[in-house]
Amino acid sequence: MKQVRNLHEDTDFNFATGEVLLIDKPLTWTSFDVVGKLRNTLKPLKLKVGHAGTLDPLATGLLIVCTGKMTKQIDLFQAEDKEYTGTITIGATTPSYDLETVIEQIKDYSHITEAQVHAVAASFLGDQDQYPPAHSAIKIDGERVYEKARRGEEVALKSRRVHITTCAIEKIEFPVLHFRIQCSKGTYIRSIAHDFGAKLGVGAHLSSLRRTKSGDFDVEKAWNLPELIELIKEKKDLNLLK
Repeated sequence: MKQVRNLHEDTDFNFATGEVLLIDKPLTWTSFDVVGKLRNTLKPLKLKVGHAGTLDPLATGLLIVCTGKMTKQIDLFQAEDKEYTGTITIGATTPSYDLETVIEQIKDYSHITEAQVHAVAASFLGDQDQYPPAHSAIKIDGERVYEKARRGEEVALKSRRVHITTCAIEKIEFPVLHFRIQCSKGTYIRSIAHDFGAKLGVGAHLSSLRRTKSGDFDVEKAWNLPELIELIKEKKDLNLLK
C-alpha cells in the first residue's frame, strides 16, 4: 500500500501516479466540496480525484482523498473500521438525528442517571441491525433519500448489519454525553445517537461529530485543507505539479 502524505513528511507529490491524502475536513464542508476544491486546484492536471468514506457537512475530521491511480484503492480504504468522537445531547430529537434540522421534541431527562447512560452505551456493543437516518445520502430509485425527506415524503429504509467495537461515554455533562465509538464501515453515528435517546426514553440527537481514525490512518497526521491548497498553488506557480 502506498505511503500516505501528511504534514510530517516531504511534499514531493506525484498526483498523477497517485497520492493518498489525509484531510481534516472543515465544518460545514461536504466531502464532495473537499474533492472539488482539490480537483480545481490541481488543474491543469486532468486527474481522477475521489474520497473514501463520506462525512456529513456537520462532521469534521479524517477524510481520505485519493488522486490518480490510487483512486483504485478507494474501496479498500472505505471498508476499514472507523473511530469517532463527539457529543450526544439527550432530551431532544430532530428529524435528521443531528443539528441539520430543528429540534422537534423536548423531554425531561432529569431522572436519567450516569449508570443508565453507561448501561445503554454497553448495549450497543457487537453486531447491530441499524436503520439509516431518513436524512441520509442513500439512494432509492436514483434519488438521495434526504431529498425525499426534505419534501416530507415517507421513506422506507432497510436495516443494515453493523458492528460496534467500542461505545464509550467518556464524560457526562447532562444533557450532553461525550462519546468515543469504534465501528464497522457503513455505521451511522446519527442513528446511534437517535437510538441512544430511544433506549433512555427521553430522545436524543447527535450534536457534534469528528472522525478520528480510519483503519491505520489517524486525523493527527491529516492536512489542514487551506495549508494543502496553498502548497499545491505554490507548486503550480513554480511548474512543479506532476
